Amino acid sequence: MVDTAAGLKNRSDTRLRIAAVGMHGLRDMLEQLAPEYAHRADILIIDKGYEQAVQSVQALLRQDGVDAVVSAGSNGSYLRAHLPVPVATVRAGGFDLMELLAHAARQTRSLAMVVHGQIPEGLRALVSEFSLPVHLLSYQDEDQAKTCVQRLQDLGVEVVLAPGLVVDLARAVGLQAVLLYSPAAVRAAMEDGIEMARAARAEAARHDRLRAMLGHLRDGVLAVDVHDRVYALNPSMLNVVNLQEADLLGQVLHEVQPELSLQAILRSGKPELEKVQQIMGRTLVVTRLPIIEQGQLNGAVLVCQDPAAIQRVDRSLRSRRSRTGKATRYTLDDLIGHSDVMQSLRAVAHAYARSSATALIVGESGTGKELLAQGVHNASARHAQPFIAVNCGAFPESLLESELFGYVEGAFTGSSRGGKIGLFEAAHTGTLFLDEIGELPLALQTRLLRVLQEKEVLRIGAIEPTPLDVRVIAATHQNLELLVEQGRFRQDLYYRLNILVLKLPPLRQRLEDLPALMQHLQQKLAHDLGLDATSQASLFHALLRLGVGYAWPGNIRELENIVERVLVLGMAGLLTKEQQLSQIVPELYDRQAEGGGEWQVRQHQDEQRLLEAVLAECGGNREQAAKKLGISRSTLWRRLNRST
Repeated sequence: MVDTAAGLKNRSDTRLRIAAVGMHGLRDMLEQLAPEYAHRADILIIDKGYEQAVQSVQALLRQDGVDAVVSAGSNGSYLRAHLPVPVATVRAGGFDLMELLAHAARQTRSLAMVVHGQIPEGLRALVSEFSLPVHLLSYQDEDQAKTCVQRLQDLGVEVVLAPGLVVDLARAVGLQAVLLYSPAAVRAAMEDGIEMARAARAEAARHDRLRAMLGHLRDGVLAVDVHDRVYALNPSMLNVVNLQEADLLGQVLHEVQPELSLQAILRSGKPELEKVQQIMGRTLVVTRLPIIEQGQLNGAVLVCQDPAAIQRVDRSLRSRRSRTGKATRYTLDDLIGHSDVMQSLRAVAHAYARSSATALIVGESGTGKELLAQGVHNASARHAQPFIAVNCGAFPESLLESELFGYVEGAFTGSSRGGKIGLFEAAHTGTLFLDEIGELPLALQTRLLRVLQEKEVLRIGAIEPTPLDVRVIAATHQNLELLVEQGRFRQDLYYRLNILVLKLPPLRQRLEDLPALMQHLQQKLAHDLGLDATSQASLFHALLRLGVGYAWPGNIRELENIVERVLVLGMAGLLTKEQQLSQIVPELYDRQAEGGGEWQVRQHQDEQRLLEAVLAECGGNREQAAKKLGISRSTLWRRLNRST
């Protein structure tokens, strides 16, 4: 007998390995025939049955592997049910049975034949047709085999033709027993085993290639055969179920992991796509697919996807499909000014940047509302994601709706093929800046409110909404409360927007920042135009003197326009004297019709009345009045005491 453990040691991986399982008579025949196959495979004889045989084969599998098993009778059936490798069984052929019967009938008149499983109908017909004195019995397992032997004794049978197990049991009680299997039948089983081993090797190589490919996938993937036995899975799936490969590979899936079961797919042959399911305490998107090969169902595949990974892919796809968002150039440090009101504004904006709640920027035209919105975006956790800006007053209502919400193909006449992504989806995971929100039509205000409340957008013509993760920053120069009273703005939308409010002061309320703003704009514009910012210093000093007494209705945008005008004309030699400023920037001077210094006197008087009114409103508290005016206390004192 060949050593079952040592038989696989130090052998080449290219040779087939066959475990031949049989006891007594079958074992002897296997040992006699094994040398005939030595050039084709390593034949390892196992002289054990049932559970002990299973344990021996499993030990070989853990060491160097086994490609196939050859056995017979109930032992073969047991091995087939308990091992993950193919099992070839020795079967007695018709001519073998006839020859054995004829030979035994000549030796005795008390004969019995015992078979494993069902008695073949052909055998029954043969015995009946020729009136052979043969008792036919069958068994399924070892206990039934013992019962058969006891009955044979009761019948007074002299010779028994049977498989190895019954032969051993019959001989143990003194009966004459003949092995049912001929050398030809054993050889046929060995040939079957070798072919099964070749096929198993080829299948294993295919599975190895499959596992190599699956190993590179981030999604958890698992494949089973038609018996729901796992034959391939990747490391990502092991992470999902928190198990080792040995716990799943070769196991019946619905027995070891019912949550992952593919039995329904194996029965119906129909796929289950993208089903949200709780598996091992995790929420996953699960897809179950049948494996169809040459029109036959040969197994099924389970794919488990992490929703977070799907969202990352979704974000990437949206970014690729959407228009390029406006690049954010500004940070909160670009809010120039050291006045109290600006320092307070920057501090509040930094605090608001840590939140994802909707923000509302209120300020006159030209105060820098989009600059502030970009600054909040760049200071937030969304800084690496899209920043999309849209002016709600720049589009007709019908066009604005498609721009904001997008549409599906065929939603309306003239719609683009394949549909169009809206700005909300383009800004997914980032920030959408809605400038001039007060200009948004009432019908679109309703749709905007739903987006803010439900965190999803419905394209024009679509049925299913698309989930969104967008921070909205709105801006307006209008009094939204007044618009609500007039019925031009929805009250519920106003309250939805009025969460984090940032108020940008007009330039006239922070004139102490004018020198820093003018210097910054002069340097920036000179750099952009390739000019020398220092060559026109005297002109800008004069411009600054004029600016401190001007109301700046256009705010910083107006200041930037004037600085650029002076810079360009000065560098062109068209503006060389301060006196010429009146021609270039007449808005800073009194009209000729008003004559002399009348404008300066009136401007001064208006300023005095404004200062006195604010001071009275603050109960004479100069610190509060200065803060409300956006100037320092010393500036307020100086202006109050200026001679009129």
